[in-house]
Amino acid sequence: MSSRPFFARAARGVAVMSSVVLSAAAPAQQEPELGVAPVELSEVPYTFDTAEQHGIRVSVVVRGLAHPFSLAFLPNGDALITERGAGLRLVRNVASATGGTATLEVDPIAGAPETSTMRGGGLHEVAVHPQFATNGFVYFTYNKLGDVIPNSNPPGRRQAAVTLARGKLRGTRLTEVADLFVGGWHTSASGSRIAFGGGFVYVTTGGPFGDVAQELGNVYGKTLRLNEDGSVPASNPFVGRSDARPEIFSYGHRDQLGLTLHPNGTVLNAEHGPNGGDEVNTIWSGGNYGWPKWTYGRNYDGSRLATLPITEGIEQPLVLWVPSIAPTGLAIYTGDKIPAWRGNLFVGSARIGEIPRTGGLERVVLNDKLEELRRERLLGDLHQRIRDVRQGPDGLLYVITDEDDGALLRIEPTAL
Repeated sequence: MSSRPFFARAARGVAVMSSVVLSAAAPAQQEPELGVAPVELSEVPYTFDTAEQHGIRVSVVVRGLAHPFSLAFLPNGDALITERGAGLRLVRNVASATGGTATLEVDPIAGAPETSTMRGGGLHEVAVHPQFATNGFVYFTYNKLGDVIPNSNPPGRRQAAVTLARGKLRGTRLTEVADLFVGGWHTSASGSRIAFGGGFVYVTTGGPFGDVAQELGNVYGKTLRLNEDGSVPASNPFVGRSDARPEIFSYGHRDQLGLTLHPNGTVLNAEHGPNGGDEVNTIWSGGNYGWPKWTYGRNYDGSRLATLPITEGIEQPLVLWVPSIAPTGLAIYTGDKIPAWRGNLFVGSARIGEIPRTGGLERVVLNDKLEELRRERLLGDLHQRIRDVRQGPDGLLYVITDEDDGALLRIEPTAL
């Protein structure tokens, strides 16, 4: 009988034992950190060539913002910016017709809701009423905090209620602040957005967990439509139903972190899938957008969430991203300073494909039926989390970066 098999088995045994000894002696290997190293924005403007606007300049207007979430312009060219979970900041002379250096006021605007360190807590969106010049109204959303959730993870988490409020801006203070709508206590605190149109105010709410987005008896995972005083429009699709909240305009949404109205009156949202399946949707009265049963996204471990992404009775997305881009603020460009982009949809992006520090700005060209023709990714070389995008009163585009040292950036043609 040959001895070769014995020595082979012995050698394999020694190799296994050596491997065990080395594994015990050496520290466990850690997963490599994902993403590129943090990038500090330069004070020198950046220039890029783009597909249809050949030459844009991107410059820092102000920096020093702590994870800004929302950007809104006042008629005089000043800007209001919310810092996530913290305060409301005023930036002067951002897009002023009279010029002047843009400056960030040192102190937050007084009268805003209390700050919160809880994830998702505190101030989120800010929006200026279309007739601000005559009524002075500023609207904002925040998560009002309630009781501590028993056995929460992490410990000490509190219930939250999405809240729409408004006040009058007088100088650097909000006055006559009042809650217009409070959504009911919930165990998670997602972000929210505001858009005005047709005499209504639209508000998004998140419903990432469980089946709340499909349940019409709560306001989470929904787009809400309210009158500007917070009351319920009689034309809302579920008014009069005993099993539904009358504020609901659409449902079946996960996390909606972008909202705008197209000039033709169509409501558009930006919605996060879990891992892929990010969407821009046209929001129809009474529409069901499928979450959590119908989705293009996957679980974070890569497994499928749904057998089918859509089915009969479920609204299809207008724009879809796989892999995910973590979509944020939305804007339709209507200005004349960048004519090649007129009518384009812009979507902020916090990161692409689950890789940190890969954010940018998506440009989507739509036809007159709001059907996608082509798309382009912008600002990826900056490696910033783009949290909101807005058109300024000067006809240029502005974005904010969701960073420790967040910045307000201006996008303009290289030749004006």
